[in-house]
Amino acid sequence: MNIQERSAKIAGAEWRQRVDLAACYRLLAHFRMTDLIYTHSSACVPSEPGHFLINPYGWRWEEITASSLVKIDVQGQKVDASPHPVNRAGFVIHSAVHMARQDAACVIHTHTKAGMAVSCLKEGVLPLTQMAMQFYGRVGVHEYEGIASDLDERQRLIADLGNHRALLLRNHGLLTVGRSVAEAFQLMYYLNWVCEVQLAAQATGSELVLPSREVCEKTAAQYDGAELDNEEVDLEWAAHLRMLDKIDPSYRE
Repeated sequence: MNIQERSAKIAGAEWRQRVDLAACYRLLAHFRMTDLIYTHSSACVPSEPGHFLINPYGWRWEEITASSLVKIDVQGQKVDASPHPVNRAGFVIHSAVHMARQDAACVIHTHTKAGMAVSCLKEGVLPLTQMAMQFYGRVGVHEYEGIASDLDERQRLIADLGNHRALLLRNHGLLTVGRSVAEAFQLMYYLNWVCEVQLAAQATGSELVLPSREVCEKTAAQYDGAELDNEEVDLEWAAHLRMLDKIDPSYRE
């Protein structure tokens, strides 16, 4: 079956989700947030409760296309005729979030250098900059329990995430939850950037200046108010897609 035939057989809403998730993988690769073929981004299949899209295991993220994404269930089992394998163990974290959070249309998990480094710091993410203050009091922390392959860890992970849209996985990495693929990517991009800036500031060895708690809470609340309107997220996402279309539009295939 060629690409045109495959896309014609997939419902329009699912195909759009596939294109967005494929774009997300390409963007993570472009911004150097990959871990070779490991870690995942997953997205709900519209109008199919309990079904999700995930990357074909073994593919580099810059190779992923809309048609190559694999449809799976909450156990990480394939539910379509895809010839590609799936890393079931890698879906344990994602399945926990998708099952517990109705707003989790997309879950992104990364092992970036900056994210892993900050996950090892006792203080975690610090409100050092305006960008960082959007996450003030809004990042959950999950203690390291070993490679996330045990299903019983899911309940503790969900409890630690709570209602937050970002999670610091101790000694492990970062996770973001979005109401759309675009929102999850935006959160991951800025959270990772915040970690990079924090490490740069700490590397100077100088005393760090932290705004007051009141200022941090005020700024975080301002970000919360802005996030009620998805217009900026949509504008950012459209700009990202224009860049990808210029570099290599094959993610749409």
